[in-house]
Amino acid sequence: MLTAIRPHRDDVVLAASGLLGGLLLWLLGLHIQGGRPFAAPWIALVPLTVMASMELLRRSAPRTALIVGTVVLVTDQFTRGNLVTILMFSDVMYAAVLYGTPAAARRIPVTTLLVTVAVTIGFLAWFRRPEALLIGVVTGLVAFMPAITGVVVRNHRTAAEAARLAARQTARLAEMDRTQAVVAERARMARELHDMVANHLSAVAIHSTAALSIDDPETSRNALKVIRENSVEGLAEMRRLIGLLREGGEDRAPAAAPTLAALDTLVEQTNVNGASGGLVCSLEDTREPGAGALPTPVELAAYRIVQESLTNALKHAAPGPVVVRLGRTGEPRTRGLLTVEVTSVFGSRPGPTAPGSGAGLVGMRERVALLGGTIVAGADPDGDGSRIWRVRAELPVTERTMRE
Repeated sequence: MLTAIRPHRDDVVLAASGLLGGLLLWLLGLHIQGGRPFAAPWIALVPLTVMASMELLRRSAPRTALIVGTVVLVTDQFTRGNLVTILMFSDVMYAAVLYGTPAAARRIPVTTLLVTVAVTIGFLAWFRRPEALLIGVVTGLVAFMPAITGVVVRNHRTAAEAARLAARQTARLAEMDRTQAVVAERARMARELHDMVANHLSAVAIHSTAALSIDDPETSRNALKVIRENSVEGLAEMRRLIGLLREGGEDRAPAAAPTLAALDTLVEQTNVNGASGGLVCSLEDTREPGAGALPTPVELAAYRIVQESLTNALKHAAPGPVVVRLGRTGEPRTRGLLTVEVTSVFGSRPGPTAPGSGAGLVGMRERVALLGGTIVAGADPDGDGSRIWRVRAELPVTERTMRE
């Protein structure tokens, strides 16, 4: 079933205006030619009416409107003619280029140019008078100029649509980048919050449970002392994180990121927190003194890996040694690796423990992945038949990163 295409409102206005304007000229007796085969004045109204109806199809069926309009224009030359009929044909020609297919928009200007040249040469050869050039000029104004105008307007519209599409795509890409940046920043904040606070809160949870379950004043006093120290340090780190999140003024100095030089303090704090659980933490640094400074992202990632590993040992490790090992491979000015390894006794532990969520291991893997390194965490057999829990990370260090 064919569906009728409703004419555009502007096309209806053009058709009605053209028809009324042509009727007005006809009523005033204004014609553009005489001595034609069909000299009766009323006959000129037929091409006028048909051309006005073609104005209704200028958008929905521009090809049909142009073909019928061309036939009507030729027919109008055998009548006394009407100026409005010619003007409406020019608009139909313009619309055929503007609203037609891309192929039609390319062919019509070339065709009208050839027709204009052919008409000019033909009438010059026929009349052999310079005035015949005026016929070619009129033909160009009626056919070629509307077609060229349609090409210009169509190109401008195409360029404007391409610009709008590019703007929408740019806005969409910007929104995607913003969303990804927000997600990445939230993940970074989650890692920092977990790594900074989990160690202190785990110690608070373990020692508060011990203070409540063991009826010994000295044990309770020591537990409360550890709880207070970890609470104060955790609160200080929380304040530092909040300060980083807030918008500081120009005079606010950026907070210093923790470095591997602070591992001694971290190990000592773990010894204090894990003493009641039989943990003995030690640090083994096999790096050469002249190996050069590490990039800040690498130092921060290594520190957080050690911090999270010690927190997990405090929560889950069986009584025994907890060893932190640092190493460096490669030449100082070439690509090398910083190795971080933390081992603890794998097994059940007596006394109170703190629950774990697994977010720490996820955070460590994310940090290592951002630097292009590798990390392995799991239980390995030890030489004496026991098992140890080992976390080993290898963080790449490049010359380019060190300069940055």
